[in-house]
Amino acid sequence: STDAITDTFLYAFSKHNFNFEGTVEDIKKQIGYPLDIMFENLGVPRAIVWDFVDSYKMRYKNISVAQTSLLENAFEAVKLASSFAILGVVTTKTRIYSTPILDNFDIGDDFKTIIGREDVENPKPHEEPILKALENLNYDKEKHIAYMIGDTKLDMMAAKNASINSIGVLCGYGDEEELLKYTNIVKNNS
Repeated sequence: STDAITDTFLYAFSKHNFNFEGTVEDIKKQIGYPLDIMFENLGVPRAIVWDFVDSYKMRYKNISVAQTSLLENAFEAVKLASSFAILGVVTTKTRIYSTPILDNFDIGDDFKTIIGREDVENPKPHEEPILKALENLNYDKEKHIAYMIGDTKLDMMAAKNASINSIGVLCGYGDEEELLKYTNIVKNNS
């Protein structure tokens, strides 16, 4: 959903006549953080950041499904994983955006829980979203093994904070050097 995210940030900047002096790459580096933090990190003053978030959400809901595509082999990977594991999603997006995207690719039913930004007080890298997902999945640390698979340092940090295993993947926003600071397992897209 990179294009949908970056296009919508640019839309919000334009709508509010904000002189964004960064680049699309600067926006990409913020992906994974909650929207208010992303906008602040990109220069929007805290006093008006929620106006930008509201504009972003109004636009994103209309384009997110159409401008999101699955990574190569993602459909097959989800189907395979769901055949032997119980899957959940932990995201800083809200469920109202995440669920239609997953359903559009016919993988929504493969996930038994979706924890979105609205479900927690503390987003990633805090452990709360992962712990809430594990609770919803009836996780028992004496019987089960849990993994957080993610593409940002925030995913790996949240896993560490929740005391579960993590696997970094290079098909998203984090690079190998960065991910290896937080996990000892990093895989490419194959």
